[in-house]
Amino acid sequence: MSNPTPAKAASPTTPVPVKPLPFHWQLFAGAVAGVTELVTMYPLDVVKTRFQLQVGKGGPDGYTSIADCFRKIIKQEGFGRLYRGILPPILVEAPKRATKFAANEQYTAMYKKMFNVQGKMPQHLVTLTGVSAGCTEAFLVVSFELVKIRLQDKNNAGKYKHATWNGGYFSVINIVNDNLPHTDTYWGSMGNKFISGTIGGAFGTMLNTPFDVVKTRIQNQAVGTVRKYNWTLPALATIAKEEGATALYKGFVPKVLRLGPGGGILYVVYDQVTTFIRANMM
Repeated sequence: MSNPTPAKAASPTTPVPVKPLPFHWQLFAGAVAGVTELVTMYPLDVVKTRFQLQVGKGGPDGYTSIADCFRKIIKQEGFGRLYRGILPPILVEAPKRATKFAANEQYTAMYKKMFNVQGKMPQHLVTLTGVSAGCTEAFLVVSFELVKIRLQDKNNAGKYKHATWNGGYFSVINIVNDNLPHTDTYWGSMGNKFISGTIGGAFGTMLNTPFDVVKTRIQNQAVGTVRKYNWTLPALATIAKEEGATALYKGFVPKVLRLGPGGGILYVVYDQVTTFIRANMM
């Protein structure tokens, strides 16, 4: 009598179905990721602001490099100065990041159902999901700022900014994840997520910086004067024509130094928090 055929073991490459996370837990995980990223990268934002406020080389006490700025702030003003004013950004960034990831999860589920996708999402739907999440984030965040906003176009610039960053971020994460060497180790997996999140954050920053420059120009126009910048897309053309295309990327280096690694931190922390919730809260 022949022995029964043993059950076939699951292939190690077969993806394990991930339990869907309730919406409130998605919001929670996004908020934790956002606060973690902000606390980690906030000192770089302080340094960026110091450079923006510095006229010329700033004299003998001016900042000559990012490292020099860090050194002088800590030596002359104390380490705590690097975190001065962090509370207002936390109050804003926590709901923004919560919305970003929760909306991305919700749109992923919606588009999978709408287009009858089984398993992995195709790249064009990943991009559409990210853009949709960015538009939702912009709608919610900008709505809270309407009281202090006088130019409707600033809203539009903000929507472009959020949509392009999220679209680039989530889309590139998907591409990079597919091309990194597979690893079953905990630290290797986290390393891959940090790399893909960092590249995604850098790419999203590259896409949205011109809209951020335009938003700042529109916002800084004095009330009661003739407005030079009235609409987002024409303002992009005006700046590029008068100052050159590179003017659309002013402040890019310190911004990408924050939002590149910041995107990696966001992705890793969100993944770790959601993994913990699935294992212990559901």
